[in-house]
Amino acid sequence: MVEKKSENTENSKEDTLEIDEEISIVDNQDLVNQKEELNNSTSDDLSNSDKDVSDELKNTISNNDARLEQLEKEHETLKSQYVRIAADFENFRKRQSRDHDDLKVQLISKSLSSILPIVDNFERARQQLKPENEEAQTLHRSYQGLYKQLVDVLKQQGVSPMRVVGQNFDPSLHEAVLREPSDEFQEDIIIEELQRGYNLEGKVLRHALVKVSMGPGPKNLSQDEEEKDKVDKELDSDEIPSEDK
Repeated sequence: MVEKKSENTENSKEDTLEIDEEISIVDNQDLVNQKEELNNSTSDDLSNSDKDVSDELKNTISNNDARLEQLEKEHETLKSQYVRIAADFENFRKRQSRDHDDLKVQLISKSLSSILPIVDNFERARQQLKPENEEAQTLHRSYQGLYKQLVDVLKQQGVSPMRVVGQNFDPSLHEAVLREPSDEFQEDIIIEELQRGYNLEGKVLRHALVKVSMGPGPKNLSQDEEEKDKVDKELDSDEIPSEDK
């Protein structure tokens, strides 16, 4: 009885071991399957994650490119506006400076123009005065000193006299008061200065009053008239016989 019992016990143990081994194999197989499933799912997740990251990166790059293009356009627009405003300001500055200079010249011209008649009177007096005694000569020297001082002040202000005799008549510089025939000068040549003209820094301060030549004198004109009369007489003499016929 004891031996049978021990055999049964051993058989039972062997069966238990076999069952345990089978269970262990099944468990290991399950673990392998689970591991494979986990790896597959992890790989899929990583693949999907990489795809999502790639798509997101592409979208970000595309958005950045679009934003960069927009910013470049805005930059060009602002740059063109800046250039235009800078040019307008520079033109405004130049115009203001030019207007300021023109106004300054106008004020100076107006002031100096009121002094020029005094200079004319000094020049007329210098031409007419002929000191004979010592007292008159002393007075004349004092007058010459005042005149020189006045001329120096005008020079310091940029005033210069015109030299017109023998020059071609120019309406922008001269004003013709008289025109007369001249055998010495050709037509439109200034033969006499009646009132001196002045320039102020290259611009006309006062036009010169002048006498202008008309060219050859009455002799040449009379000769032309005589020749014309001869031609008229010849024409008349030719016409009379034709009428008689």
